[in-house]
This record gives sequence, structure tokens and C-alpha cells, in this order.
Amino acid sequence: MTKILYVEDNEDNIYMLSRRLSRKGYDVVVARDGEEGVAKARHESPALIIMDLSLPGLDGWSATSQLKASPETRDIPIIALSAHALSGDRESAIAAGCDDYDVKPVEFERLLKKIEASLSKGAIE
Repeated sequence: MTKILYVEDNEDNIYMLSRRLSRKGYDVVVARDGEEGVAKARHESPALIIMDLSLPGLDGWSATSQLKASPETRDIPIIALSAHALSGDRESAIAAGCDDYDVKPVEFERLLKKIEASLSKGAIE
């Protein structure tokens, strides 16, 4: 089963997305802030990370930068999720090291396509 780390602090979002991903056959591990996300990425070795950008403590941009700077986690694809669909947010997320970007509220089928594309890209490289 493919493991996805979902870094999110909103319980409703965690419940909704983790259940939907589990029904699609993914093993979902949850971290509720950036520090926990970095630690779980190192410990759990997920195939992909879905990273909320607005997190308490260590935000998603900083957590992504740490993960991409570490040899043990730099190759894990990261999809940023943000409720802030402002001009430049996508570019900021990509600059921080995210491999893709999507907005909240989550349109599940669109996100699922991004997940599948990121996973298949990693399998090819």
C-alpha cells in the first residue's frame, strides 16, 4: 500500500481527505504541524507528502525547505495545499521545494490526478 503523509492542522480536512484517500487504497499518515511533518517524513518514509502551507509553529514552506534540504527526504514529492489562492502563492510553494500545488477547498479528483502524476513521475526517475 502506498504511504502518503498528510500534514494538516484542521481536523475536518484531515478527516475528509484521509478517509477519501484511504478508500482509494492509500495508507495515510497524519502530522498536525510542520515539525511533526518533518519528523514523520524521516521516520515513515512516505511515497508522497501533502503539505498544508498555513500550519502552526513551523509552516509548510519552512517544513518543505527542511525536507528538500535533507538527503533522506529530498526526493519525496510534495504537493502543497493552500486556502490562500493568491497571486504568487503557487510560485512561492514551488520555490520552497514543493513539486506541485493545489488549492482548498480540495477538489478530490483533481488532487488525485496530481497525486498519481507525482507518484508515477517518481517511479520513472
